[in-house]
Amino acid sequence: MGDAIDTNPQTYRFIWRGIEIEARYWPLKWGVTAHLEIESVMPARARLPITNTGYRSHFHPVGTVEAGGGYVVAQVTAWLDEEAAKPGWQTYIEASRQGELF
Repeated sequence: MGDAIDTNPQTYRFIWRGIEIEARYWPLKWGVTAHLEIESVMPARARLPITNTGYRSHFHPVGTVEAGGGYVVAQVTAWLDEEAAKPGWQTYIEASRQGELF
């Protein structure tokens, strides 16, 4: 019999581009899926390139994070960086710096 998969959430806090983020990861939720919650906590609910509300719930196949090395923070950071490189986020950042005139 293989190793049992942990059903308890793992919680991580880290800073991404000046925003404190909490990631909660369930390797196995409801016996059928893995679950990742990402929330900006300082500033609270700050917009992120993966969510306009500062909160993202993401379900994925069991073992996906582990297949990528199991490093939740590194994988979430890579996801944020990838999405931040896209034109939509770049436009948002530029508008935030300049301030909206209309």
